[in-house]
Amino acid sequence: MTEGAAARRPAHAPPLLGIGQVLAKLQPEFPDLTPSKLRFLEEQGLVTPSRTAAGYRKFSPADVERLHLVLAMQRDHYLPLKVIRAHLEAIDGGTAPALPGAVSAAAVRATANRFSRDELVREAGATPNLLDDAIAASVIRPAEVFGRDALDTLRALAALRAVGIEPRHLRGLRGAAEREAALIEQAIAPERRPDAAGRARTAERARELADHLAVVHASVLQRALDGLSR
Repeated sequence: MTEGAAARRPAHAPPLLGIGQVLAKLQPEFPDLTPSKLRFLEEQGLVTPSRTAAGYRKFSPADVERLHLVLAMQRDHYLPLKVIRAHLEAIDGGTAPALPGAVSAAAVRATANRFSRDELVREAGATPNLLDDAIAASVIRPAEVFGRDALDTLRALAALRAVGIEPRHLRGLRGAAEREAALIEQAIAPERRPDAAGRARTAERARELADHLAVVHASVLQRALDGLSR
């Protein structure tokens, strides 16, 4: 948007925001967000801010909401950017498709919620002791504010405790996860680039490989369970 176009905006229109103002709104919830990542998301066609005559980016409230949705889909559902882009294009085209796994955009926005310790325990139907045990076993990361992933994990742990499976029994999961992370790191090492855009692409590639490993892990576990019924 040029300076002249900005001047023609309706007086009641919400003000446009610069990169610094967008970061101030989103970084409390997405602390890894940087100016470089914002520019990368723009390069990938996920958001299209206006431009002043001097070339400065200006974001509307709709742009900020769109960024929030993209970041939430990345963080809470580990979706690659190509999937997110296709989903947004479908929305722009007038449809409201479900995300992989039948997760709607509304559900993604809901998962952007953050939980205090007490809220997390209450929402999960768990006990403070179970949360402490999960943190001690490195199944849940210690934090002052927890995300949706911690809520889902604590709910699962509460169900497992009901049948006698405790967080301490799952310590091996961390070791297995670290070994898988090492495999991914080794695989993407040749693709690493020092610039911000390169780091963002590497992170996206790592998420894609993690998705593939999750499919293999589920298949191996199911095969082991099938053996119990023989």
